[in-house]
Amino acid sequence: MLLDLSKIAVVILAAGKGTRLNCVDKPKVMLEIGGKPIVAYLVETLKQIGFSKEQICLVVGFKKEKIQEYFKDEVQYAVQEQQLGTGHAAYVGIKSLSPEIEQVLVVGGDDGAFFTPATILNFIRQHLDNACTVSLMSLEIDNPAGFGRIVRENGEIKMIEKEYQTEEQKKIKEVGIGTYLFDRKWFEAMFLHMPKMAKLGEYGINPAIAIAQTENKKVQVVKLANINEWHGINTPEQLELANQLKKENNYI
Repeated sequence: MLLDLSKIAVVILAAGKGTRLNCVDKPKVMLEIGGKPIVAYLVETLKQIGFSKEQICLVVGFKKEKIQEYFKDEVQYAVQEQQLGTGHAAYVGIKSLSPEIEQVLVVGGDDGAFFTPATILNFIRQHLDNACTVSLMSLEIDNPAGFGRIVRENGEIKMIEKEYQTEEQKKIKEVGIGTYLFDRKWFEAMFLHMPKMAKLGEYGINPAIAIAQTENKKVQVVKLANINEWHGINTPEQLELANQLKKENNYI
């Protein structure tokens, strides 16, 4: 059965500077792998699925003109004037969407380059079929250092950021990969009361998971089946690996 995507939109977080990659003249998402900007692969995949340009919103900030020059009017834009965290960036993007949008997929523009259409559609389908308020994608990796861990306790799902993890939690190999689906109305209302993350001083996305559960909303984790479909790009080494994989076209 075909999915009805008409009331779903995608917010791509693309406002980050890429400090660890020494980005000076372009945003991190515009660094190239396989001859194209990282974020271009995700936009192409979304169009292949059937999302229109009105349903794809790039949240831009640092050197935003570089992104706008590349995509022109192929997508929508929302400007994050101040770098106040990923939660705030998601909110800025979600607020800019047309009124008929009910569910929003939020993806990092720097790490969605390897997702297949089937993976994204499966994520959306599970979110809708299970009538979830929040869905998040996870992945099991052998070396999870530096990632937020998925912790399951007493029927609750928790995402514990690296700054807050206990030694026991650091042993968990299931991590969050920054891809979410939200009920649009709920997220907009919730964000107005979301506190900043104490140790980071900014608005993260993951606190939304805890808030949803305190409100008895349905939250689920969808594990990525193929670990080769996700590559975080935060260091020169990770950028080079992603570049080689795209050039060789052997990542799935």
